[in-house]
Amino acid sequence: MNIFEAVLLGILEGLTEFLPISSTGHLILASHLLGIEQTDAHKSFEIVIQLGSILAVVALFWRDFLNKPLVLKLAVAFIPTGIAGLLLYKHIKNLFDIHTVAYMLIIGGVILIVIELLYKNKTHQTTELDDLTYSKALAIGFFQSLSMVPGTSRSGATIVGSLLLGLDKRTAAKFSFLLAVPTMFIASSYDIYKNYAVLNLDNLTLLAVGFIMAFVFAMIAIKSFFYLIAKIGFIPFGIYRIVLGVLFLVLM
Repeated sequence: MNIFEAVLLGILEGLTEFLPISSTGHLILASHLLGIEQTDAHKSFEIVIQLGSILAVVALFWRDFLNKPLVLKLAVAFIPTGIAGLLLYKHIKNLFDIHTVAYMLIIGGVILIVIELLYKNKTHQTTELDDLTYSKALAIGFFQSLSMVPGTSRSGATIVGSLLLGLDKRTAAKFSFLLAVPTMFIASSYDIYKNYAVLNLDNLTLLAVGFIMAFVFAMIAIKSFFYLIAKIGFIPFGIYRIVLGVLFLVLM
């Protein structure tokens, strides 16, 4: 991998991490197009630059992490994914391939469109994070655990689950962003621990470049997302996922 590829993948990670279109899927597909082999070292690069996206959430919403009840709800929501990750780590790694990503992009796209159409007639029971119950937080956590399959999208799964549970779009999106911090930080730290041997000083520049690009463009994506979901909803994201998934099935 060279600097240009590190910049490109960092930008892609930042832009897609918090949109319901699967950042992992995009990184796998982009790496394939660039001819970058999915070695343990490259997978670790993708994990490390995710920390840049996490830092963007902390920078934008740091005050929310001082809200103890909300932090407890985030902890509860993380439980299903934490347990599933520990039990299924090796099996999940085996799912990182082009076809899995493509199929999950298509399936997730259809679900987003259906949810958006159903959502119009749904009553919003929760419009503030302070009103979110612990039981709903746990339920959202179960939806998030589905995103361990590459191509599903962590933000997509949590937002869909939140909407089905009665959260409005803005509250659903914000909880998804906040939940990304403990989830991605712990998952990234665990992955780095498991693969620390493949990380070395020779890759430090590439990691730094990817990390910074992910941070900057994640900030842009998060700020833009609230505006986009208010103006256009989730159907365009669903269509994009379907088109991208079909395109790669045809090309591959």
